[in-house]
Amino acid sequence: MKNNDNKINSEESTKDKVIKGIKELIPYVLILVIVVVIRTFFVTPVIVSGPSMKPTLKGGEVMLLNKTKDSYDRFDVVVAEASKNGKKEEIIKRVIALPGENIVCEQGIVYVNGIRQDEEYSVGNTYDFEFLQLGDDEYFLMGDNREDSLDSRFFGAFNSEKIKGKANIILFPFGSFGNVDKNDKE
Repeated sequence: MKNNDNKINSEESTKDKVIKGIKELIPYVLILVIVVVIRTFFVTPVIVSGPSMKPTLKGGEVMLLNKTKDSYDRFDVVVAEASKNGKKEEIIKRVIALPGENIVCEQGIVYVNGIRQDEEYSVGNTYDFEFLQLGDDEYFLMGDNREDSLDSRFFGAFNSEKIKGKANIILFPFGSFGNVDKNDKE
């Protein structure tokens, strides 16, 4: 009988240990679920690669992407999904023209709805492109480094479904920490 009592106590002890272990894991599992939900639906870090957004953004900088925005303003810096030779890639560009607007570049000057755009943030020569009328859900995106950017001049206009979010904050390196504003970085 004593042997059975020890066996029952041993089984209860093992069961208690398992329950205690599960209870200890619950906070870590909750944290993991919260992080996954936040990164999937709200914000996520993005690493800048390539020179197409210089001087605003430099390769290696890490920025925070706001994924909750469903419409974008002129000069917002966004991440969009582009397809090149059947391969999808994410690109970081600036919104130049909005849905329903028209855009053209003549003699290196960009015009939106016939109005010359003041583009203090851009560098390099902008090659000319023909008049384009954007649809109701199309955005025209361009890199700030006009001579070294594959953007709407190459991919065409982007609909809002292809735009993954707006870049809000540069997180790293710490010397670059701050807002990704419309055109104030040097």
